[in-house]
Amino acid sequence: MPRYFIEVAYKGTHYSGFQVQQNAITIQSVVEAALQILYRQPLQLTCSSRTDAGVHALQNFYHVDTDLPLDKKLYNLNALLPNDVVIKNIAQVKDHVHARFSGEAREYKYFITQNKNPFLEETAWRYAFALDVTILNECAAVLFNYNDFTSFSKKHTQVNNFNCHIMLSQWIQENGCLVYHVKANRFLRGMVRGLVGTMLLAGRGNISVLDFRKIIEAKDCTKANFSTPAHGLFLVKVTYPKTCFS
Repeated sequence: MPRYFIEVAYKGTHYSGFQVQQNAITIQSVVEAALQILYRQPLQLTCSSRTDAGVHALQNFYHVDTDLPLDKKLYNLNALLPNDVVIKNIAQVKDHVHARFSGEAREYKYFITQNKNPFLEETAWRYAFALDVTILNECAAVLFNYNDFTSFSKKHTQVNNFNCHIMLSQWIQENGCLVYHVKANRFLRGMVRGLVGTMLLAGRGNISVLDFRKIIEAKDCTKANFSTPAHGLFLVKVTYPKTCFS
C-alpha cells in the first residue's frame, strides 16, 4: 500500500498540540476530520514531531498508508481546513519511511519581542527586560560541548536516553525580534523552552555562563527555567534523507 507524507503548517494558538488527544482539538484531529469528509472514510495519521499546545510550525509532517490518491486533491483538502492550518504538500514516499523515526534533524526558532506589538502577541513572547545578546550567544555556544540534556527535559518523559546532537545554536535578529535558532537530531520534551528560559536568566545577569554550564552538568531539570510560554516557539523545519522520497 502506498505511503504518503503530508506536510503541514499551522498557527497553534487555539490547539492542544500536534498529535491527537482524547477530548481535545489538535492539528491532527482537524486534518483527520478533513480527510474523512473528503474521502468518506477514516484515515489514521502518524505524526513527526509532537509540538505542545500553543506551539506553531512552519513545517511538520504526518505519514499515512492508503490506496487513495491523496496528492490529487490538495486544494479540496485545504478548503475543508480552518484558516490557521494549511497542508503545503502531499508526496508519496518509500514504504519504509517513517515521519518520526526517519527524520535526520529538526529546527526550532523561539521569537522574543521587547516592544509591544499587536501583530506579534500570539507569535512572540513580549519580554521587556534588558538582555546582553553577547552573553546569550556565549550560552548558546556552550551547548556544542554537551550531549546529555537531562536538565532540559521535563519530568515524566518516557525516553531511553537524554542525548541530543546540537548542530546549530545561536541568537539572531529576525523581523524585529530577538530569535533563538537551534537545530539538533532530536529534542526532548520542553527542551527548547527550557533552554531559552535558562539562557535568558544569563542574558539578564541573574546567572553567569559558568552557572549555565553547571545547570547542564547537574542533569537535574529542577535547575532549569521552563517558564517560557509556548506561543513564541516555532518548529521551522524537519529534515529527511533525500532517498526517502519516491
